[in-house]
Amino acid sequence: MAPATATAKASSVGRIVWLLFISIMVPAVNVGVHGLIFWFFRDSPLHPIANALLAVAWGAAGVYSIFWSLNWVVEQYPDVWKRRILPFIYVGPAVLLLGWLLVIPTVRTLYLSFFDASSQTFVGLANYAAVFTDRLLATALRNNLLWVFFGTTLCVCLGLLIAILADRSSFERLAKTIVFMPMAISYVAAGVIWKFVYYYTPEERQIGLLNAIVKAFGGEPQAWLTMVQPWNNLFLIVILVWMQTGFAMVFFSAAIKNVPDDILEAARVDGAGELRIFFRIIIPYISGTILSVTTTIIVFTLKIFDVVMVMTGGQYGTEVVATQFYRQLFMYQNAGYGSTLAIVLLIAVTPVIWFNLRQFRREGGF
Repeated sequence: MAPATATAKASSVGRIVWLLFISIMVPAVNVGVHGLIFWFFRDSPLHPIANALLAVAWGAAGVYSIFWSLNWVVEQYPDVWKRRILPFIYVGPAVLLLGWLLVIPTVRTLYLSFFDASSQTFVGLANYAAVFTDRLLATALRNNLLWVFFGTTLCVCLGLLIAILADRSSFERLAKTIVFMPMAISYVAAGVIWKFVYYYTPEERQIGLLNAIVKAFGGEPQAWLTMVQPWNNLFLIVILVWMQTGFAMVFFSAAIKNVPDDILEAARVDGAGELRIFFRIIIPYISGTILSVTTTIIVFTLKIFDVVMVMTGGQYGTEVVATQFYRQLFMYQNAGYGSTLAIVLLIAVTPVIWFNLRQFRREGGF
């Protein structure tokens, strides 16, 4: 019995040593091999096109090899540990990548916000005090509030209205396709398109669509983007509404189709009108979707940058927090102040994202 016990113990120890060995060596080999490949592509003498094609091929094959090798290591473990470790193998690389791309830059930005423009001298909370006493930032915050209130309200209301009307029409697909189409356009491209819509020249002939229509009806052409606030900001918000209404409409349409028909029919039998059905049955039933869409669009509006930068460059009182951050960090080379603005924007967005995630959790999204 004693020799058999000793053999079993030796086998168990050998098994543990083997598992430790492969658990260390396989990830180390992955890091070493793919690190060398990365350095090769970074300094490659190959033609750029060939280098790009090989890099794409390596990316696909590399991801497969990493997951396959790590999965093989986990398969060597006992079943109890295999079930515990395997989820981390699939989620772990994504978490590490997100940490590298999001968490580390965020921490570094927070660190830089406590230093001066050159990131050499520690100034404590001086940048934060300057931010909240800056006249330009006060204008930017006010404009962001305009975007949040008018942009979100119009997107949600129009999206809900179109979803209800299209759901009862015979050309539902065509209507939804037309409304959703601007979502396929980037904010920069949308800015360029609408810049021609609002274009103004002091000459007789107007090439801007809006001014051409105004002039055709006997009106006076206007420089829409340089008008007195808040009108120029509202004209910019129209672009967001044009793009995001389709986003809201798709979610609302899907939610409305999930309202049970028997509830709607029972309400009609009881004599309820369509408006009463809409406000008393449909709205409460899809309230979770309305909250999710609203908070998502609020995040879009708080981070708005592209449209303002393309249309006005932040001039004429259209500055928002993101454009201020861009100017301070990349144009004025003020790393401390620019980092502070980025943290302020992050603080503004975080509660909305937290609320959205909590809503998804309540609805069983994750």
